[in-house]
Amino acid sequence: MRFPRVPDWLIYGVVILALVLVAVDRRERADAPPAPPPPDETEGALLGPVTPFDPTVVVETPPNFQPSMGTAFAISSRGRWLTARHVVEGCRRPALIVGGGRAVAADVRLAPRADVALLITDGGPTALPLAVDAPLRQGQRAFHPGYPQGSPGEVTSRLLGRETLRISGRGARDEPVLAWAEVGRTDGMAGTLAGLSGAPAVDRQGRVVGVTIAEAPRRGRIYTTSPDTLSPVVRGAAPADEPVLGQPVTIDNYGRVSDDLRRELRVAQVVCLG
Repeated sequence: MRFPRVPDWLIYGVVILALVLVAVDRRERADAPPAPPPPDETEGALLGPVTPFDPTVVVETPPNFQPSMGTAFAISSRGRWLTARHVVEGCRRPALIVGGGRAVAADVRLAPRADVALLITDGGPTALPLAVDAPLRQGQRAFHPGYPQGSPGEVTSRLLGRETLRISGRGARDEPVLAWAEVGRTDGMAGTLAGLSGAPAVDRQGRVVGVTIAEAPRRGRIYTTSPDTLSPVVRGAAPADEPVLGQPVTIDNYGRVSDDLRRELRVAQVVCLG
């Protein structure tokens, strides 16, 4: 039995197709990563620098140390964390809750001119990426995962502008801060946000743009550190190449993202044991 002779053009065609497929498979691909989500319609002009004309808000602190609890977040896997200074100032035994009724002791370094403290432990989880020098726009959104009222919870806000936080009493000083309008929070959570102090304020890419340090409940405002005071604190303490979160943070998923950060201990509760 004789098989029909395959035409030469078909043989050449198959060989050429195979060569093209091999060439395409070995071609270098240097695609750029996906673009960040487009700006919200409410985002406005770039935020300007600190000026003497920024509005002032007064916060009174008790004259004596009172044990408190707050939130901290990892900025280096070498065991470097940030929290609000007033959460641990005067505390002899600060610790991070790691679950299962266990806590890890932390050493403290207080920032001299900001409501920020650096906590140091023996090792830590994957850090949150920092963007403390990134341009800020009025109206841009932030997310604050932490432990308000001592329980897991989160808030979202929009940037209003710069203000000056005038602290009277213990640790009296004037500190430039960013003012944010609270626009959403954990479903069912009412009342104060006490315990959220020290929480990161992250942008839609999951990068930290500030540390949550105070609230004005009647005005519906949240205050975070200003880049001017936070940048010197983190310089040299945190690597500059931490990867961003795997997905953009949105108003639809920020609760789930916050839960993941707490579960991974990238955001942890801070307590004073004495």
